[in-house]
Amino acid sequence: MEAAYDYKTVKVDIEGKIAWVTLNRPEKRNCMSPTLNKEMGEILDRIEIDPRVGVVVLTGAGEAFSAGMDLKEYFKETETLPPPVVAQIRREFVAWSWRRLLNYSKPTIAMVNGWCFGGAFTPLVSCDLAIAADEAQFGLSEINWGILPGGNVTRAVAEAMNYRDALYYIMTGETFDGRKAAQTGLVNESVPLARLRERTTQLAEKLASLNPVVLGAAKNTYKRSRYLSWDLAEDYIIAKGVAAVYTDPEHGARKGLKQFVDDKTYRPGLEAYNRDAD
Repeated sequence: MEAAYDYKTVKVDIEGKIAWVTLNRPEKRNCMSPTLNKEMGEILDRIEIDPRVGVVVLTGAGEAFSAGMDLKEYFKETETLPPPVVAQIRREFVAWSWRRLLNYSKPTIAMVNGWCFGGAFTPLVSCDLAIAADEAQFGLSEINWGILPGGNVTRAVAEAMNYRDALYYIMTGETFDGRKAAQTGLVNESVPLARLRERTTQLAEKLASLNPVVLGAAKNTYKRSRYLSWDLAEDYIIAKGVAAVYTDPEHGARKGLKQFVDDKTYRPGLEAYNRDAD
């Protein structure tokens, strides 16, 4: 029997092949604390090897996705700690919200249900895909505090948002809603809050129906090859494609080709091949 996911600041529910990972500090608008960061690192490690899970959805409890870093617990209460301890606390946030999540082997979706501010932009952008509620409120309000978006938030924004939009919201600190977030490229799409979980579930189930080895290889190959030259990218993509074929236990490429060429039962581009067929 699988061990339960029992944590203080994060809730994990596994429904079908979807792991719903909920930042669970609603009284703090799910601000990220040292405890939450430590727990998220452990949770992502466990989910990655949990055979029940095909897709991870990251969201927040109550009215917020996350309002960013907990200013009291993450900053004020660490001011008197020894520098190595502070460095470790900082690393735990970076470890899960950027390094771990950005290169995760399983598909990830950010479901932005409400407030999304500051440091929350990092895990939002690190997820592969993102769906927001029309009513969600986004903000890079650091300029109003006399600071700049740190902790790689600026890099995350530059990764996903249009150039002019990113500069506008970084420089003004103004908020924007889910519809605008979709227009800027920060999220894939925006839907009414009442339909948010339904739409996210639909997308997650689509991803969960696909070959997991090839899907993981495809998304991570894209993320790396986009920073390479064309020649290096070609070599890299070929190598990853060959690796995916030889590490795929269900032999998807062989099945798909057989169903298309021999059986005439598969039409590429319209649906996935029959993964259950021999």
